[in-house]
Amino acid sequence: MSASIRTIVAVAILLIVSMPLRAEVFLGQVAPDFHLQDQFGNFRDLKDYRGKWLLIYFYPKDGTSGCTTEAERFRDLYPVLQSHQLNVVGISEDNLKAHAHFAHELQLPFSILVDAKGQVAKNYGVLNNLLVTRFASRQSFLIDPHGVVLRHYTHVEPTRHATEVLHDLVHLQGGS
Repeated sequence: MSASIRTIVAVAILLIVSMPLRAEVFLGQVAPDFHLQDQFGNFRDLKDYRGKWLLIYFYPKDGTSGCTTEAERFRDLYPVLQSHQLNVVGISEDNLKAHAHFAHELQLPFSILVDAKGQVAKNYGVLNNLLVTRFASRQSFLIDPHGVVLRHYTHVEPTRHATEVLHDLVHLQGGS
């Protein structure tokens, strides 16, 4: 096999294995369930949030620049989000110790959940596999009080995402 064919095959394999592991979540469908530990070691389930609005935001890694910025923006806007009956939950594959440190350091008033095996990220279609590294894409899901996905944010800008969610929430709740 020539070097150019080997290169093409290698690139094709890399593209295939780096694709997100998809299980599509569609707008208007019930959000996939979860049962995960938060930064305090308490288990949280999707059903815990029934009757309230919920934003699930997936992020790649505690302590990185974009993930810190996104968490800080949600923290800063959290009182306003809560006044609109919105709960916020962050999910990544980091372990309990990393989550506890991250949440404490940033004084996060909301839960961040440990998805160590990436199963919930996979169920939501946001798990990426880059050969030896697996991580959740920075994507979010806005879920109504009945557990139905009303917004899927696929291109999240960490500095603006919390404000974008608030705007969409107010609009969905009939405000202006």
